[in-house]
Amino acid sequence: MSLKHIEARAELESHIEANIIHSEQAHTHAYENSTKNGLPIIAVSPVQGKFTSLLVALRGARNVLEIGTLGGYSGIWLARGLQGKGKLTSIELDAHHRDVAIENLQYAGLKVPEDVEVLLGAGLDVLPKLEEEIVQGKREKFDFVFIDADWKNQWNYFDWAVKLSKGPGCAIYVDNAVKQMLESGIVGDQERVDDATDLVAKVGADPRVEATMLQTVGAKSYDGFLLAVVK
Repeated sequence: MSLKHIEARAELESHIEANIIHSEQAHTHAYENSTKNGLPIIAVSPVQGKFTSLLVALRGARNVLEIGTLGGYSGIWLARGLQGKGKLTSIELDAHHRDVAIENLQYAGLKVPEDVEVLLGAGLDVLPKLEEEIVQGKREKFDFVFIDADWKNQWNYFDWAVKLSKGPGCAIYVDNAVKQMLESGIVGDQERVDDATDLVAKVGADPRVEATMLQTVGAKSYDGFLLAVVK
């Protein structure tokens, strides 16, 4: 198949969305309300959201961790994957984003904090606190982790995801992993960012997991994600 077909990516994505994604009004509201409140338009696409929801369902997850709430759009998809049989814990740095996310989650019929708990703070500050709560028996470990936050800390978040996982079979999804590698100059012709971390090399050398990375193309852009399973 010729690369010329890539020009039809937006049309194809619209066809996919119309026929198999079946977005709810809650998803549309989350996008619109987030935009109205000035949040950046960087949430996952409907196709990506449905994919993560299916991964949660396939894993049979009951305790999901999300690093990077934004407006709660991806959180709605992750929570739907739990099928009412578990809980999503999400971490958000920005207080305004957190407040908008809670509005959107509640509009989707999700109870906060019973179904979805949104914790305010920097990921690398909140994650050690979650570990303390797990040690104290106040919180269970996680069986699915979705990472969609600042690129410079992707590896640090990944490392914490493994530490906080239930162990073998736990899935870890890192969004925007391909775009980060390209824009930081780890691969490609961009000038290398001095402190850029090669996530692929770090994860590939990590004996705790098995992983792969997939390149994706859609209406939004060329990107991709890393998916790992804890051994």
